[in-house]
Amino acid sequence: MTRPEPGPHAQRIAVIGGGISGLSAARYLSARHQVTLFEAADRLGGHTATVDVEVDGQDYAIDTGFIVFNDRTYPHFQRLLDHLDVAYQPTEMSFSVHRTDVDFEYNGHTLASLFAQRRNLLSPSFYRLLGQIVRFNRQAIHDLANHDANTDPDPLLLPLGDYLDREGFSEDFQRHYLLPMGGAIWSASLADIRAFSTRFFLRFFHHHGLLSINDRPQWFTIKGGSRTYIDRLTAPYADSIRLATPVHGIRREADAVVIRTHSGEERFDQLVLACHADQALALLEDPSPAEREILSALPYADNEVVLHTDTRLLPRRSRAWASWNYRLDGRADSANVSVTYAMNILQRLEAPHTFCVTLNDSDSIAADKVLGRFTYAHPQFTQAGALAQGRHAEISGTQGRTHFCGAYWRHGFHEDGVWSALRVAQALGCDELDHERLREATT
Repeated sequence: MTRPEPGPHAQRIAVIGGGISGLSAARYLSARHQVTLFEAADRLGGHTATVDVEVDGQDYAIDTGFIVFNDRTYPHFQRLLDHLDVAYQPTEMSFSVHRTDVDFEYNGHTLASLFAQRRNLLSPSFYRLLGQIVRFNRQAIHDLANHDANTDPDPLLLPLGDYLDREGFSEDFQRHYLLPMGGAIWSASLADIRAFSTRFFLRFFHHHGLLSINDRPQWFTIKGGSRTYIDRLTAPYADSIRLATPVHGIRREADAVVIRTHSGEERFDQLVLACHADQALALLEDPSPAEREILSALPYADNEVVLHTDTRLLPRRSRAWASWNYRLDGRADSANVSVTYAMNILQRLEAPHTFCVTLNDSDSIAADKVLGRFTYAHPQFTQAGALAQGRHAEISGTQGRTHFCGAYWRHGFHEDGVWSALRVAQALGCDELDHERLREATT
C-alpha cells in the first residue's frame, strides 16, 4: 500500500488517544499532514473491544464495548464504514426491565414480549405504566416543538427529574421505564439520569426515534465484531502509530507543542487531544482557566464489564429477553446501572451458549460462567456539562495549537466521536472529501 505524500503545507500533528475519535481524526488529517498517534494501551480501539473466546471448542468474537449503530443518527460513522467497505448486519434493538425480588419484568419490543409476564395482562398498574409512556412521548415532542427560551422557568432547562415531577409522571413510570432506559444508554445511575439536562435528554430520545412506537431507525452490528474496522481505518498511517506509549506531559510553546513520553520529548506543530476530558486536562502542564473550567465540567465514570454465560442476569422468562436488559432488584438510585446485553441477539450469533455482557453487577455472576472482566469509562452528562459542550470553540484551536475531540462533546457514542474528529480535521484544513481521495490513493 502506497501512502500519499503530505502536501507542501503539511504540519506535524500529534494525536493522543486511539479510540474512535483519535483514529478518525488521524485518518482525516493524514490526507494532508504528517500524523503521529500515541496510545497508552497495547491495542487500538478504546471502547471498540472485541474479545475472542473459546467455548466447547468453538471460537467466538464478542463485542464488550461499542456494539451497535443505526442508519439515522450515525451518518458520519456509517459513511466511514461504507468508505472502508466494512460489512455490517441488521440487528434487533429491544429493551427489557426486570426485578427478580418482586418478579416484575417486561420487554417492550413486541406485544407478545411486552406481556411476557402474563399476569401483566390483568394488571391495572401495568396499563397505567403504558399510558404514561404514551403521554410522555407526546409531552416530550410537544415541549421540544414549542420550546421557548424566554419562558421563566424554562421547563427544558430543568434537571430531568424535576421536569418529570413537575409534569406529574409517576414514580412507577420513572423507575420502571424512563430512568432505566436512560441508565442503560449512558451507563449511569438513576440519580445521574435525574440530573441530566431535560433538553439534552429529550432531544436525544427524539433524534433516535425513542419517542415513537413505529418510526424508529434500523440498528446494525459489524460482522465479525466491531474491531473489524480498525485495521482498514488506520491503514494510511499505520507506520506512525505508537502503542503502549503513554504521554506523561504536554507543554505548549510559542511555535510548537512538546510531547513527553518515556522516550523523551518531541515537538509538533499541532496537537489533537482525542482522549477523555479528564485525561486531557491531566496531561496539560499549563492548562488555561478556560480549559480547566470546561474540561472539569465533562467528567467520566468507570463501569465494570463482565463477559459471561450466566443467564440468571437476564429476565426469568426467556420470552422477555431483550438486546438490552436492565435489572433493578431494589438497587439504590445512586448505584451504578446494572444492564446486561444479550450478545446472541445483538450479534446474531449461532451458538449453543447465551453470551452476556453485564455492566456493574459482577458479584451476581457465577464465577464459573465468567469469560472476561474489563473496565470502561463513560462520560457523565449534567447541566454544567451541557453548557461546557457549547464552549468548545473557546479552547479548541485557540489555546497553544491544541485541539480537542471526543464523543463527550456531544452524546458519548461512536457517531459523536467521528463527528468531533471531523470538526477538528476541518479546523486543520481537512474534510471528508480528503478522506475519500485518501481511500482511492491507498487501494
